[in-house]
Amino acid sequence: MLRAALIGFPATGKTTLFRLLSRASAAAGQPGGRQEAHVGIAQVPDPRLDRLTELFDPQRRVPATVEFAELAGHGGARSLIDVTAFRNADALLHMLRMFRDDTVPHGSGQVDAARDARQMEDELILADLGVTERRLERIRQDAKKGKNRELDEEVRVIELCRTALEEGRPLRALSLDADDTRRLRGFNFLSVKPVLVILNLDEVDIADPAVAIERAGLSEFLSGAATEAVPVCAKIELEIAELVVDERAVFLTDLGLTESGLDRVIRASYHLLGYITFFTTGKDECRAWSVPRGTSAQEAAGQIHSDIARGFIRAEVVHYDALTARNGVLAACREHGEVRLEGKDYKVRDGDVINFRFAT
Repeated sequence: MLRAALIGFPATGKTTLFRLLSRASAAAGQPGGRQEAHVGIAQVPDPRLDRLTELFDPQRRVPATVEFAELAGHGGARSLIDVTAFRNADALLHMLRMFRDDTVPHGSGQVDAARDARQMEDELILADLGVTERRLERIRQDAKKGKNRELDEEVRVIELCRTALEEGRPLRALSLDADDTRRLRGFNFLSVKPVLVILNLDEVDIADPAVAIERAGLSEFLSGAATEAVPVCAKIELEIAELVVDERAVFLTDLGLTESGLDRVIRASYHLLGYITFFTTGKDECRAWSVPRGTSAQEAAGQIHSDIARGFIRAEVVHYDALTARNGVLAACREHGEVRLEGKDYKVRDGDVINFRFAT
C-alpha cells in the first residue's frame, strides 16, 4: 500500500483535506502520550475497475488504497522524525495556503505560498541535518572498536548528505546508486521523500490553476527534483462531500472540472511515486493492486500472497483494453492472440489483468 503523510502550517486546510480523504474514518492518536499521527485510508478512483466489475459481476469489488497520515498542529519538522507514520511514508503531501480569507488567521502574516514552501523545505532540511550529525557522532564512537568497511561506506554517504543539506538542498535532489540508497534506508530522513505540493486555491482560481501558480511565484520551487503539484479548493471539496453521488458530476461540470480535487490528489500521488495498477478478476472478486513501476510478475504475485510468489509458474496476462474490448470474454482474447504467458521476470504494465499460475 502506498503511504503518504500530510504536512503544512496551521490554517492551510491540511486537517480538512485529511478528513475528506479518509472520509472521517481515521484512527486517532494517543492523547497525553507519545505524539502519534491520525491515519486514514482512501480508495483509489479507477474507472477501469468499475468497468471490470460490470463485466464480471463479482461478489466483491476491491479498489487499491492509499494510507494518509496527519499530525494535528505544527510542531516543526523535527517533531515528525520519530512519528512512525511519517518515518514510513513513501511521500510527503505539503498543503500550501493560496486562498484569501480575512476571517482565517495566518501565522506568518500575509498569504505567501512561495515563502511557506521554502520555509517548510528548510525545516525538513534542518531536521535531516540533525539526523546526519547524530549518526556521524555514533559512528565515530563505534570506529574506536575497530575498522569496519561498511561503516566507512556509510560515513561517505552520510557526509555526502550532510554537504547537500548544509548547502540548503533536500536529499531527494541527490542522485544515489542502489547501494547508497540502501545504506540510507534505516534513517528517518524527511527531505529524501518525494513531495506533492497541494495548492489550496480560492474558488475563483480553481479553473485556471497555472495562472495562480505563476502569480504565487512557485514555478521555481516546483521545478525541483521529485516535486509535483496538484490544485484543490478545500471549500469546494467540502461542498462536494455534502452532495449525493448523482449531483457531484453536475456540480463539477458547472465548475469546468472533470474530477474532484481529492481524486486528483490520489492520482498525483501515484504518478509522483511511479506506481501502476494491475487487476485480478473473477466471479468472487475484482481487485486493483498497486505496485511500483518495474515490478516483476513474481513480485506482483507476492502482493497477493507469498505462497503464490513462492510457487510461481507462469502469469497469464491480458491487457485491460483488450479484455474489455471483448466484453470480458477471455476465450475471445485467446482466439485473437491477446493473452500471453509470461515468466517471473516479466515487468508488469499498468492495466494488466493477470491470472497467476502457481504450484502449491
